Amino acid sequence: MEIGFSQAQAQRVLRQRNMLVLTSVGLGVVAMFALIAASARDREVVLQPVLTRPIELSSAGVSKDYLELVTRDATVLMLNRTPQNAQYWMDAVLRIVHPSAYGRMKGELLRIVNDQRGSSVAQFYTIESMKVDPEHLTSEVSGVLHTMVGRQEVAALKRTFRYDWTYTGIELRLIGFGAIAAPGAPADADASAPATAAPPATDQHTTGSQP
Repeated sequence: MEIGFSQAQAQRVLRQRNMLVLTSVGLGVVAMFALIAASARDREVVLQPVLTRPIELSSAGVSKDYLELVTRDATVLMLNRTPQNAQYWMDAVLRIVHPSAYGRMKGELLRIVNDQRGSSVAQFYTIESMKVDPEHLTSEVSGVLHTMVGRQEVAALKRTFRYDWTYTGIELRLIGFGAIAAPGAPADADASAPATAAPPATDQHTTGSQP
């Protein structure tokens, strides 16, 4: 009787041990395949060198932070130009333009590029302040537009520019750009400035104006 009980107990222990061994082997195989898959998969890391916090895009609308960043980059791109980088400048600007405004914008940018061909006139813009309106998808940037002929600065004008945007899905695109005159300033205050980033200032923004 005791012998039979001992044998049954031993078989039960043996079965438990075998199950434990099989489970351990299975987990080991799964872990091995997981390591292989992880080592073979490309890693993607999103770097944020100039952001103070993560920014998420949502189809529900544009965040204030994201609109500020896009406006800042668009300003640096559109208002800093030399004859040497004119073709790159035009191609880069057109990449952020919405298809509905593409033809109009390209025509005006081509005119600028042709006018600057062979010249020594360059310009750069220093940003002083910015206002953005995520609800109406507009932004305004104020600062100083500097015009250079060779190495000499020939003009430094206070200018405010307005951007009009459209947002589809999670894609923000430019549909309008122009200069805004300061209150009380004459409409042709800087019309004679050489190769400025925008046409003579008006009392309203000019959609699709010369960048």
